[in-house]
Amino acid sequence: MDPFSAVSEELAEIHGEISDIFRALSNGFQKLEKVKDSNRQSRQLEELTEKMRECKRLIKEFDRKAKDLESRNDPDTNKMLNEKKQSMIKELNSYVALKKQYASNLENKRIDLFDGGTEGYGEDNVLLASTMTNQQLVDSGNRMMDETDQAIERSKKTVQDTVNVGTETAAALKAQTEQMSRVVNELDSIHFSIKKASQLVKELGRQVATDKCIMALLFLIVVGVIAIIIVKLVNPNNKDIRDIPGLAPPAMTRKLLWSAS
Repeated sequence: MDPFSAVSEELAEIHGEISDIFRALSNGFQKLEKVKDSNRQSRQLEELTEKMRECKRLIKEFDRKAKDLESRNDPDTNKMLNEKKQSMIKELNSYVALKKQYASNLENKRIDLFDGGTEGYGEDNVLLASTMTNQQLVDSGNRMMDETDQAIERSKKTVQDTVNVGTETAAALKAQTEQMSRVVNELDSIHFSIKKASQLVKELGRQVATDKCIMALLFLIVVGVIAIIIVKLVNPNNKDIRDIPGLAPPAMTRKLLWSAS
């Protein structure tokens, strides 16, 4: 029976997954020795690196679960869990060193297991598992786990900042689109107003021209009537000029009876 099952089913499950990964890593490096093509070696090394990253995550999860159960376990159980964690870290670091050796032989860019980079992890700083004490292994594993967490947090912050910038950009584009739509509508209104005003100006111009023609015609009629009146007054016996309708002819000179006699 798995001794971890008596402590926690979850711990037993995590330990089983870690054991499966260790077996896969062992088989993978054995197969890697038989591969002659450098490109295939590089691809397989990448796959093994991904498995080591997953194993690192599971070891950290194992340590967290063990600490959660520490208060409920007896000292012997806690000691057993701690020794098992150190053993797993030591075994993982041995595979890390083996991976670095293959990467160096392939003259590829070194792939750091825990943060995807080579910062602070030169060859001079790599301690082989065979020369490290248990406490050094624990400290090294915890340090690399913490640095991985920090790298993940930085990545999350970068992603969140990118999402925020994209959201703000989308909002700005939407506002500008709405503003352009309002400008187009206003331009249409102005164009319609100008067209209407032009029609009104044309109608007013036609009305003014018509009024001027009527005024000129009335003026000519008045002048003609006045001229006829003047001529009639000056020469009332002129038969060539017809009487103006409504205007009485000049009165005849009446003679008194006694004057006739």
